[in-house]
Amino acid sequence: MAASGRPWTDEERLIVLRFYLQTPFGRIHTGNPDIIAIAKRLDRSGSSVAMKASNFASLDPKIHERGLKGLTGASEADRGLWEQMDQDKQWFAEESERAAIQRGLPGSEAVSAKDMPRDVPTERFAEIKVRVAQSFFRKAVLAAYGETCAISGLAVPELLNASHIIQWSVDEKLRAEPANGIALNTLYDRAFDRYLITFDPRMRVVISPKLRRESVSAFHQTAFLEIDGKELMRPSRFEPDVRALQHHRDVFKTLNG
Repeated sequence: MAASGRPWTDEERLIVLRFYLQTPFGRIHTGNPDIIAIAKRLDRSGSSVAMKASNFASLDPKIHERGLKGLTGASEADRGLWEQMDQDKQWFAEESERAAIQRGLPGSEAVSAKDMPRDVPTERFAEIKVRVAQSFFRKAVLAAYGETCAISGLAVPELLNASHIIQWSVDEKLRAEPANGIALNTLYDRAFDRYLITFDPRMRVVISPKLRRESVSAFHQTAFLEIDGKELMRPSRFEPDVRALQHHRDVFKTLNG
């Protein structure tokens, strides 16, 4: 029988907040298989795990902007962890991944339990940090957009990427920051990465002059010309960083004249 009434540990909070950030808001309920798995590993009830996730939702400013709300009752420890996560996504990605693996929960696709100890060789640990950041970033960005392309509305996770606004190689501090990401299908991800599309200050699609041709295929017309000026779908959390978007627009203008 699941234990009840005992205080939440820091490790347990890491695991539940990790789940919250990597799960579309509408799926935070006791019937979610991930909640059931977490409850089993933490020796808690599914309702207590769902409640803790909803406590974290109450701390999420984006949820309030959408007129939604989580459960009240978030503890000072919950608030402290939320603030740490908000300030350092790389730290959170690593620590929550380690906590999940130690409790026997699935980790990132490319990281196993033996990879996570802190005493591995420096080069190996650096590789692990990158893979953990990539996994956290992708899952958090796709969850924020409900696993849907923010331009086309395509809802096939296998055909979606978490696109970095400021590219991976440019700023290491933003590698695990979901606010530096947008969920795009693989075609638009490639176009965004190559600065063939960008977004204006009102979050509308701007296409490159290179994509404006007098004679184009029907697919080109539908895929690019018809999205020009289309408004980006807004995420449930992690609103795209305005400074990152401005940086992308600046590079877009430089490359496109």
